[in-house]
Amino acid sequence: MSSQLFAICFNATRPADLARFWSGLLGWDLAGGPDDGIDVLPPDADGFRIRFLPGREPKTGQNRAHFDLTSASQEEQRRTVARALELGGKHIDVGQLPEEGHVVLADPDGNELCVIEAGNKFLADTGFVGALACDGTREVGYFWSEALRWPLVWDQDEETAIQSPNGGTKITWGGPPVADKTGTNRLFFELALPAGAVVDSEVDRLVSLGATRAETREGDGGRVMMLDPDGNEFAVRRPR
Repeated sequence: MSSQLFAICFNATRPADLARFWSGLLGWDLAGGPDDGIDVLPPDADGFRIRFLPGREPKTGQNRAHFDLTSASQEEQRRTVARALELGGKHIDVGQLPEEGHVVLADPDGNELCVIEAGNKFLADTGFVGALACDGTREVGYFWSEALRWPLVWDQDEETAIQSPNGGTKITWGGPPVADKTGTNRLFFELALPAGAVVDSEVDRLVSLGATRAETREGDGGRVMMLDPDGNEFAVRRPR
């Protein structure tokens, strides 16, 4: 049985502050998590949690992934932006054009996020967290489709996107050019196996799809650290 997407994890210099920001922005509950993390819990059982883990390295460049939040109206977009600013976020410039309708912000730890304008058809069948938008190749989109057993919902001009069969947030990859990776990603996927599953079998399956084992020790709390075909870190949790 394949693993499920358990969490999107942030390595954070201020995990508690960051968790409070995202909890307040999304309206999701806070909870203590494994491995000394702080979790923000999704409103339904089918969603993934967002985890904030203590990390010592400050942010030095643009992340390879960020959340896109949706809006049902222009007024809702303004309210979301205002709430983010009240919670400690800020406006940033990543090269967006004045005529583009989305608003680019950073959370209190400098991680980028976008508040998308109303009427975005691609995100119409998602929730408030419309997408996790990633830099990445077509190959990595295919890999994650197979790894999570989520169908491809977009595959055009080397851009790909997947979505759970249950709906919800899409994960997208923008295709080349992909910026060079420097250091460890601040955001990474954490997968979980059901009780009774054999983690070594799942690791072998992921390797057969194009992943590799990371050249690091197994993560805290029984996590096996791996790399996807684009070299992005991800973790597979051992069943408890």
